[in-house]
Amino acid sequence: MPTTTKTTKPKKKKTATKKTVKGKNLVIVESPAKAKTIEKYLGRNFKVVASVGHIRDLKKSSMSVDIENDYEPQYINIRGKAPLINSLKKEAKAAKAVYLASDPDREGEAIAWHLAHILNLPLDEKNRVVFNEITKDAVKNAFKEPRTIDVDLVDAQQARRILDRLVGYSISPILWKKVKKGLSAGRVQSIALKLIVDRENEINAFVPKEYWSINGDFKKGTKKFSAAFWGLDGKKRALDTNEDVIQVMERLDGPDYQVDKVEKKKRTRNAPLPYTTSSLQQDAANKINFRTRKTMMVAQQLYEGITLGAQGHQGLITYMRTDSTRISPVAQAAAGDYIVGQFGENYSKHGSKVVNKAGAQDAHEAIRPSNVLNTPDLIAKYLDKDQLKLYTLIWNRFVASQMTAAIFDTVKVNLSQNGVIFVANGSQIKFDGYLKIYNDSDKNNMLPEMAEGDVVKKVNLKPEQHFTQPPARYSEATLIKTLEENGVGRPSTYAPTLETVQKRYYARLVTKRFEPTELGEIVNKLTVEFFPNIVNTEFTAEMEKSLDEVEEGKRKWVSVVDQFYKPFAVELAKAEVDMEKITIKDEPAGFDCDLCGHPMVIKLGRFGKFYACSNFPECHNTKAIVKEIGVICPTCHKGQVIERKTKKNRLFYGCDRYPECEFTSWDKPIGRDCPKSGHFLVEKKVRGGGKQVVCSSEDCDYQEEKQK
Repeated sequence: MPTTTKTTKPKKKKTATKKTVKGKNLVIVESPAKAKTIEKYLGRNFKVVASVGHIRDLKKSSMSVDIENDYEPQYINIRGKAPLINSLKKEAKAAKAVYLASDPDREGEAIAWHLAHILNLPLDEKNRVVFNEITKDAVKNAFKEPRTIDVDLVDAQQARRILDRLVGYSISPILWKKVKKGLSAGRVQSIALKLIVDRENEINAFVPKEYWSINGDFKKGTKKFSAAFWGLDGKKRALDTNEDVIQVMERLDGPDYQVDKVEKKKRTRNAPLPYTTSSLQQDAANKINFRTRKTMMVAQQLYEGITLGAQGHQGLITYMRTDSTRISPVAQAAAGDYIVGQFGENYSKHGSKVVNKAGAQDAHEAIRPSNVLNTPDLIAKYLDKDQLKLYTLIWNRFVASQMTAAIFDTVKVNLSQNGVIFVANGSQIKFDGYLKIYNDSDKNNMLPEMAEGDVVKKVNLKPEQHFTQPPARYSEATLIKTLEENGVGRPSTYAPTLETVQKRYYARLVTKRFEPTELGEIVNKLTVEFFPNIVNTEFTAEMEKSLDEVEEGKRKWVSVVDQFYKPFAVELAKAEVDMEKITIKDEPAGFDCDLCGHPMVIKLGRFGKFYACSNFPECHNTKAIVKEIGVICPTCHKGQVIERKTKKNRLFYGCDRYPECEFTSWDKPIGRDCPKSGHFLVEKKVRGGGKQVVCSSEDCDYQEEKQK
């Protein structure tokens, strides 16, 4: 009997699914946006997945810090992340090796540590990979030298998290009981609020002081130039009143002025340092009008990468949370080559070393382009307008930082007549250096050639009255700068801090400046009185230094937390007993509800004060409150000037007696009349930021000094 061969259907070859691949190297990053690019760089032996930020944290419902047991944190898996955690465990079990590639900072190190705990990875294993930019070379080089998790860095992050929890979860309940539910306090937040309130108090206490100036136009031959009054009889003299001006003017006679002194100097201005997080936030606010949160969001997009046509997906900038100004030698060399090729050798400062400020977290570089050859013009078509604006800012600043200094010739000329001295200042750029690509407000102010003993002619003299201005309210940029100068907070804390201050309605942005609310002033007063260390900038800066020492392995985190908490616990106990309950009462509005006839009251809500019917909950009628600016209407002299808005939400000013009085103005009246024309004065915004008091009449040129 012949043997028959059974024909069987060939088995379908199993293809490895994306979910679990046996024997591959598993890489865990924070962001899904990075995973695809990094996987492409590493090749087929690697699988890259994302933890999507933190996977474990302290409970939200309780303090979650065991104060009696060395402040031991009680971590739990973040709600909603169970499927992700299970998936990561499954992937790790099947993987040949696991690499933790979260961001290169304290938070990233903590995420890696939590992942190691959940996945049962030994802490002495070299599985931590860090890279400062998402480029093929940077990623591949990082995997050549993995390291162990930096436990000191983790301890520093953990100590900061525990300190913030101790402050927030201890003070907030007291504020809820004594003032209003939903309030909060924080180490950096409370100092930011105090700065805002203190500045408002300075403004309210400010008394304007009169002063005068005399500016003149002169000419040497046919060339005109300007000079300003300096002093009398060899001594500098202030002009405080109109009488002082009259005394000076009475001494002047005829058009001839003598050149007494000509002083020429060479001045060098060095290029700016490359961006840190805070300097980027400040420049983005001042130059491209970005809020702090928006700056960080767009920077994150540039860091994680943009698809550049045939070049594929590329990370465009280095990591954006840094207070380091260091630039790698490789990046310096690339910038040097670009600068020499574009502008010549005398524009490149080859081999210059950038020195970091004291206390800088130098784990990585300053913020710079990943590839200097990706010029803004070259990649503009791949970026949206916000990405292009921020990338251009970063690219220009980095390239400028690697260029030589600008050189100016400055000239100072003293003119006099009958002992009255005028001074003219001029400058000329002799070598533009970094100014070749970096916008700067300085322009050439050429003076005609003059020598001692020369005679110049007066064209005209213009005396002007001025008034000193109060200090300006903080903008986001100036508040960040002040916090940084005081050593309070770190790059990652500034954006969420400013957001919380507004979210809690402690302060609001009015024309891009922080104005404290009544609630903010109440909370600040209580915090200053009962928790002085929390709002003490020196104390907080010292605490930041202590946390840096934990990171450097010089101190144990428990001792740092204990040093803070013991005196803080005493303040807490005192506040519980001595802090009086503050009732924010409803104020009578002075008119009745147009729906039910009951009296209207003024309530304080989450977004500020508003009118509400006292017959709530039977009647739900509410109305917005118009804001008075403290100025009597310049037209009818009876009504108050109030802020109003157009249908398109544009702010303007009008009389509260409308329609009886039809006064309106786009610019804010300030309550003073022009000394020249008698028309009312207004406050105008000026280019480059700031404001200026000018006359409201188009026919009058009166204006006061600009205020930042």
